[in-house]
Amino acid sequence: EVQLQASGGGLVQAGGSLRLSCAASGFRNSDLNDYAIGWFRQAPGKEREAVSCISSGAAYSNYADSVKGRFTVSSDSAKNMVYLQMNNLKLEDTAVYFCAAAPYSCSGYSDHFGFWGQGTQVTVSS
Repeated sequence: EVQLQASGGGLVQAGGSLRLSCAASGFRNSDLNDYAIGWFRQAPGKEREAVSCISSGAAYSNYADSVKGRFTVSSDSAKNMVYLQMNNLKLEDTAVYFCAAAPYSCSGYSDHFGFWGQGTQVTVSS
């Protein structure tokens, strides 16, 4: 089955940047181009929320209003990698970030995604 591994989190000052990576593997008779990859985050005491998503074949991408203009999602199908470039980070971006996969289309609902990686912690300090 599809396996995902998120990495790239860390501690950064407000206004700084981080790039998260999501390594995908375990495809059988398919590849990354057949899957949408979503990024979600969960802050302490809060529900998991959708951050961004890139559809299969990178046909389209979408973003939560809170990150539009600051975050950019991209994919490299040759490497089976998806990236989330996060610029101008804010204190409220502090959370554990997860990548998740679903066939073809994006959704803002976590239930849409059947495959999840472990999270990577992003901490933004003042």
